[in-house]
Amino acid sequence: MKIGFGAPVSGTWATPANLAAFGTQAEAAGYDTLWTFQRLLVPVDSGMDPVYHSVLDPMVVLGYLAATTTRIRLGVAVVNLPFVSPAVLAKQAVTADVLSGGRLDLGLGVGWLPEEFEAAGASMERRGARATEYVAALHALWVDGVSEFSGDFYQVPAGHAAPKPVQAGGPPVLLGGLAPGALKRAGRIAEGWVTSSRTDLSRIAEGIGVVKEAAREAGRDPDAVRIVCRGVVRAGQEVSGNDGSRLLLSGSYDQIRADTAWLGEQGVTELFYDLNWDPQIGSPTVDPAAATDRAATLLDALRP
Repeated sequence: MKIGFGAPVSGTWATPANLAAFGTQAEAAGYDTLWTFQRLLVPVDSGMDPVYHSVLDPMVVLGYLAATTTRIRLGVAVVNLPFVSPAVLAKQAVTADVLSGGRLDLGLGVGWLPEEFEAAGASMERRGARATEYVAALHALWVDGVSEFSGDFYQVPAGHAAPKPVQAGGPPVLLGGLAPGALKRAGRIAEGWVTSSRTDLSRIAEGIGVVKEAAREAGRDPDAVRIVCRGVVRAGQEVSGNDGSRLLLSGSYDQIRADTAWLGEQGVTELFYDLNWDPQIGSPTVDPAAATDRAATLLDALRP
């Protein structure tokens, strides 16, 4: 199982210096991947977790990381596709792929926060059908020669979209989501499924089973579908879930490493430790130096 790291994109540790430092440190420590995520807006009085209150744009960050790293793969988990047209995201993804020398993984979600849809001028209707068409439009824009696509939601007039991606066929597309329909869609049309911070990791085998069965029914190799897990780490103390049991990836370093190994046994192919969800690191109100020091300690302690 590949092990990755969540780049500093949320809260006070999300600085240019830390992006460069943690990118190079994660690469030197043997991590396989670096990940970003998207949050456009936090509604007033919404009570959303601190991690969401101050977040850098994921695609801009990936371009920055492309310049400060050389080997480690770069990913976003996820960009919400209703907020931007396929042509715009295809160009952003190609740019990040070219600048990184072919190291981009593109995670897509359908979004869930009504206020963000309103702010983006997007529709919440038929998000699943839009997602399927969106992925097809992306691939049409990445093909060699003339790009053209015509669907119910998206149109790409015949034209040349250049440059083309470094990776043959374009950056791997991963799909997020928790609903059965989203899991099946990932198995049918994507290179993999990426879990969210809200995924019940103790039951992840159930979701993996849905993804792989959908891939099998679509005539694809289920074992080739990537299962990418966002690891919300809560180091130093055990945290209980709604049923009173310890949440996976909480507690001591030994417990976190044991949980990681167990997730690999369930079928997870890649896991990244995302410290942005640690309230002592990814909050906009914590001391920047303390957040950075804690993150550096965890990066080293959990290195592959």
